[in-house]
Amino acid sequence: MPNWPSGQATAYILKVAIEKEFGQPSLVEEIGTLNAFAGLEKGTVDIHPEVWQPNLDDVIKKFVTDKGVVTLAKPTVPAWQGICATPAAAEKGLKTIADLSEPEKTKLLDTDGDGKGEMWIGAPAWSSTGIERVRANSYGYAKTMTLVEAEEEVAMAGIDAAVATDQPVVFACYAPHFVFDLHKIVRLSEPPHDAAKWSLVSAIDPMWIKKSKASTAWDAANFRIAYATAFGKKHPDIAAFLDKVDLTPDEATAMSYALEVERQAPLGYAKAWVEKNAARVDGWAKP
Repeated sequence: MPNWPSGQATAYILKVAIEKEFGQPSLVEEIGTLNAFAGLEKGTVDIHPEVWQPNLDDVIKKFVTDKGVVTLAKPTVPAWQGICATPAAAEKGLKTIADLSEPEKTKLLDTDGDGKGEMWIGAPAWSSTGIERVRANSYGYAKTMTLVEAEEEVAMAGIDAAVATDQPVVFACYAPHFVFDLHKIVRLSEPPHDAAKWSLVSAIDPMWIKKSKASTAWDAANFRIAYATAFGKKHPDIAAFLDKVDLTPDEATAMSYALEVERQAPLGYAKAWVEKNAARVDGWAKP
């Protein structure tokens, strides 16, 4: 289970559904994605509920393409990533990624008096967080902004407070996500994705952030379930089940809203979800 809400909800939905359909006891444990992939190879992890691309392309190449020890389930959930602004920030002229390199504009985002704006770029364990540092270096706003890493729950509480008090804030954002249901968040415009302007060195290299470049928007994103290839061979019925779990962006948004806004417990949410969608879950389990 990852440390973001839609991934947490999906992990428990899979647990409840697998126990219901196959009578197979399932343990959910929070593990960072890189450690989870290592576990998928070693046999200590069977399933990862939400693997993002292109964020994890180098990891997928290593474990899926080259080694063949991890299998990606077929259904994908479309997604996107970028930088967003609160309404107050957009109204005060922060509308494009280029605006973040202008000190006169970014000083509006300064909350600690050091002359530089602050900007949340993701949780410490997320692969996207390092890539956002690369983007900040490539675009140039690493010089005008302080890049902040914190758990998503803390960052979203800050967004809620900023909107409530009409304060300008910019932050890393992704969809599907509940924040767009709560507030009128504006996505900053960027040059379209250009693969020639993206060169990400493997995170295995301790200097990968400095050696990498990414000076256009993210490529189109998606996420899906992954499972250990050995597990799929041992439990082909469960692997076939995972290849039919066709969640939607709206469902992922509802999951994150339920866990982070309504403070529902993941297991309780999952039990109710599986019960409500019993016929659909039964269909996933049919040969």
